[in-house]
Amino acid sequence: MSIDSARLEELHIVRKVRETARRWWGVELSFTDAQGAVVDHGKGIIIPPNNRICTSCLEDTKGLSLCNKSIQDAVARLPTGGASETEGALLLGPCHMGLDIVAAPVEFNGARQGSLFACGFLVERTQGDSAQRARVQVIEQTGRLRLPVVDAAEAFISIARIEERELPRLTDLMATTVSEIEHHEEAVRSRERKIHELQLELSGRYRFADIVGKSASMQRLYQLLDRIVQSDVTVMVTGENGTGKELIARALHHNGPRKDRPFVAQNCAALNDNLLESELFGHVRGSFTGAARDKVGLFKSADGGTFFLDEVGDMSPAMQVKLLRVLQESTFVPVGGTKPEKVDVRIVAATNKDLRTMVSRREFREDLFYRLCVLNVEVPPLRDRLDDLPMLCEHFLSAWQARSPKRPLKRLSPELLAGFYERRWPGNVRELENEIERLAVLSGDAELIGPDALPVSRAIANAPTNDSRPVRAAALLEQGMPEGLAGAVGKLERELICAALEKTKGNRSRTAQVLRVSRTTLLKKIRDYSIDAGPSTGEA
Repeated sequence: MSIDSARLEELHIVRKVRETARRWWGVELSFTDAQGAVVDHGKGIIIPPNNRICTSCLEDTKGLSLCNKSIQDAVARLPTGGASETEGALLLGPCHMGLDIVAAPVEFNGARQGSLFACGFLVERTQGDSAQRARVQVIEQTGRLRLPVVDAAEAFISIARIEERELPRLTDLMATTVSEIEHHEEAVRSRERKIHELQLELSGRYRFADIVGKSASMQRLYQLLDRIVQSDVTVMVTGENGTGKELIARALHHNGPRKDRPFVAQNCAALNDNLLESELFGHVRGSFTGAARDKVGLFKSADGGTFFLDEVGDMSPAMQVKLLRVLQESTFVPVGGTKPEKVDVRIVAATNKDLRTMVSRREFREDLFYRLCVLNVEVPPLRDRLDDLPMLCEHFLSAWQARSPKRPLKRLSPELLAGFYERRWPGNVRELENEIERLAVLSGDAELIGPDALPVSRAIANAPTNDSRPVRAAALLEQGMPEGLAGAVGKLERELICAALEKTKGNRSRTAQVLRVSRTTLLKKIRDYSIDAGPSTGEA
């Protein structure tokens, strides 16, 4: 990579400093590339300093070559570290004509990319006879090169002069310009990296096909996503921890009409009220201790795109009121500010809590609940989609292999996979993903991952014993299990729900607490298993 002078010359500071240097001292600022070659000369553009000596020299073939060589030799003496690491631009001695050269290195991306320089002038020093020596050298070189200058002594008068005490002003201006160029290039590279990352996401990283699963519950989820992906409606994603709620939010964004705009995520349980308010809405300088500058909030950063609010059920009542204002009016006021700011964002919220129960207990605002839960997308837990285990395991093994290309291709043994069906997976898909990665690492170079790769404590915990094996499980095995493992698990789940409903006399909320599931999950299973739960009692 080398300096792009055409782009840099469009920068406001480069134009202004060039004009200032030309007006104050009569010198021209130009760029060299990383090898020290004058960039403009390589393009066939020659802008000489405003004096007859340099003009005649640059119009001569040999003179142009000597001028370029002088500048190349001079900038080669610049120290590394950029102008910001030195005392500014440096005076680097005379050119082949005896005139002065000053330059500052331009460094970014960890390497020297070029330099900013000025030449064709004389520094008038308070002591010494440097001006006289330069005059003699200019006249001699003019004659030696046979430049078309009638009176070299008279032409010498047209060369720009900079007083010695004025030189630091020029070098400081050049150093400031170089520093701004370096900051500009860093910002450009950062923006290009973000664009590249966005292109990767848009090229298929978050397609529905990447939400792995072919079970009946996942097929219903895909059908729902297909119907709502092109809308702008607010969505509430519910489900247990580790089920992939953020993945659903990203899929809705990157396949929807806002895919070219930002996707911003914030966990509402991660910060206290003061920090969360500042993070969401931003703040103005001086609004609280430590607010040394204005800060743009995440709502403003997500303007035009999608804002994913995770763990929204953990918001305090005060923050719920502020969020409700954004949803109702699409406006917010930064912390310490007075002027409302308008935003256009699509809200996708997520929670692992039963918000309806929280509303009935007055722990969550009812008006906010209905604003957020326009459409509810429930992500099933892994124990309800055990049919997807082989596909999920293969997906996570492939992902691990992509991160470790030098490792052998791996697969799970049938015995290990069968053991997975017996586990409850409280951490859901995230737990499975971590388990697959752990097993892939512990198995070393072996291609087949067997039960022996499990930690001893986990293998013992997963191993069935004669004392603890349920009698009903043995009976089901003797009957042949024509419906398979998933069907048997479903039958047992249905019986447990019926027993819990009978125990709680049909109270859905208490039944959900007994079974340790959300009320939403319980109601869905009652529908799925066609359970006649009777009228609910003792519930609001």
